[in-house]
Amino acid sequence: MKKSLILGISLVFAASSAFSAPFTPELLKLSAPAKQYYEFDGNIMTMPVTVTGTPAQVNFLVFTKDQASSISNVTNGFLGWHTVNKIDTCLYVSAPVEMVKGQNQITWDGKDENGNMVPAGTYTYYLWGFDNVNAKMQASASIATSRHNNYLRSLEYGPDGQALANPVFYKGGPTSSQWALGGDPEDAGLLQTCAVAYPGGWANGMTIALDVNDPSYFYGEMGNADLNTLAIVKFSWVPNGDAVVQNDWAEDGVASSSGSWMGGNGEAGVATDGEYLYAVMGNHFTISTAEANFYVWDMAGDLMSKLDLSSWWSDPAALAAEAQMNGGPNTISLRNGIAYLNCHCSCLVQAVNPVAGLDDEDNFNVWVNDNGDLTLDHNFETESARPWICNDYNVGPYTYTLEADANGFSISPCYDMGAVSFGLLGPDGTGMSYRAFAGETADLKDGQYFIDNGSQFDGMYVDNYSGGGAGLWFIGHDSIKGEISNQVGVADAAPAAFTVAQNVPNPFNPTTTISFTLTNAGRTTVEVYNVAGQKVDTLVNASLKAGSHSVTWNAAKFSAGVYFYTVKSGSFSKTMKMTLLK
Repeated sequence: MKKSLILGISLVFAASSAFSAPFTPELLKLSAPAKQYYEFDGNIMTMPVTVTGTPAQVNFLVFTKDQASSISNVTNGFLGWHTVNKIDTCLYVSAPVEMVKGQNQITWDGKDENGNMVPAGTYTYYLWGFDNVNAKMQASASIATSRHNNYLRSLEYGPDGQALANPVFYKGGPTSSQWALGGDPEDAGLLQTCAVAYPGGWANGMTIALDVNDPSYFYGEMGNADLNTLAIVKFSWVPNGDAVVQNDWAEDGVASSSGSWMGGNGEAGVATDGEYLYAVMGNHFTISTAEANFYVWDMAGDLMSKLDLSSWWSDPAALAAEAQMNGGPNTISLRNGIAYLNCHCSCLVQAVNPVAGLDDEDNFNVWVNDNGDLTLDHNFETESARPWICNDYNVGPYTYTLEADANGFSISPCYDMGAVSFGLLGPDGTGMSYRAFAGETADLKDGQYFIDNGSQFDGMYVDNYSGGGAGLWFIGHDSIKGEISNQVGVADAAPAAFTVAQNVPNPFNPTTTISFTLTNAGRTTVEVYNVAGQKVDTLVNASLKAGSHSVTWNAAKFSAGVYFYTVKSGSFSKTMKMTLLK
């Protein structure tokens, strides 16, 4: 593999059209207190949440805080589905909450997933939301995932480490291409191409990687099944021209290693964080040999590590059940130093820390989600012919990508599950069940990605088979985190203002929740009045502690109409209007 590997290339030109309608999506943004005070006393904690841009379906999660060093390869859950290592872990996940634009609230009773009270202390909370109401918005008609191969990648930061104002999506293949967000989605002339060909007997991996240190260069993966070889090639990107192999890199532009290449476009490709180059190999067509590897090269092309992943990804029980010995991985993506691995043919998804693993392999695995939590699971149905077998490409859901946002929430598209769009996982791999975009159908779901660098284009980017539209499409998304604590010094202070929130839901039938915050402990009343000013119900008349409180009004015995509720505590009082529907 010397200079004979210099590639023959054909030139591809794209037609151009006038720039007319820039892509300017309406962003979904969540906001909530950075530090929420809670006494963990069994009362209901109420936290205000503001939603801007679009409506949102939101989950609230509570995690341990600063406990990662004491969590070492802990495996738990039904069938041992969840393994976590050196990270804080999830204690509670709420059901999805439908939120409107404007003021909303999250309530929590202080209990964990098993119904036990969480001990008083300081915890991290997360809010994760996406727009499940509005239709997808086209970001580009010219670049798209190609039917579960040649997946897209994004460049979100420049060589200086600063967020790009116009992040770039790009893809590999014989005609590699780039699309900078913000231009007219219909202007094909904005698509920049670069022709790449691989030598005879060699096949390319599914993704390329722009060099984040200098995006005028990129890396491609190729493999040869007959030679049992995997290789990384460095090219220069020639806009609308021919890629050029960089022969002064590695060995005449090629860095190679041993590994069973399964042929075709079945391998993941290459990824880079600017410090190292990463590749995986998981031969999910191999019927008897356990093989799954993770490769790390430095930026000079020297192989730093070849780590055996077969203890995670290979399963003799699956082979015995006439499924597949190996379940991948055959996709890889990066976010904040973590590599996310999956394969359409397996239920297994994994997050790893490849840099930490160079010094100590015990620090390589971050989390694994396997069969058992009913998120991305295979063969969980009672009538399954292969009960709980994970490595089985004969059944869905087919999960073609695994991508994470800036807070570590990851999504994977779910094909062959009807009108389901994606499975959602928390920052420690906790399964959060399935979600659906507005108008979702049973059509193919392929690539799903995040832009999450603080630009005007932050959100989810997906295909649109359900809507019959080609290209790349936008959906609003956001996630935030903060602290919950009973420590005044840690969680700022007890509430600084007396507040009364709008009841939720409103209008309602027949129950609604009224939430309020007290600055000081004292006698507090919550009373309901009709439009004539007559008191019709007393919901609270008690001495309450400072902090957040909520109470539910059941108006089943009252007639439809407008009512008012008044919260009084000490010298403070506030009245709000609400509407009962029947």
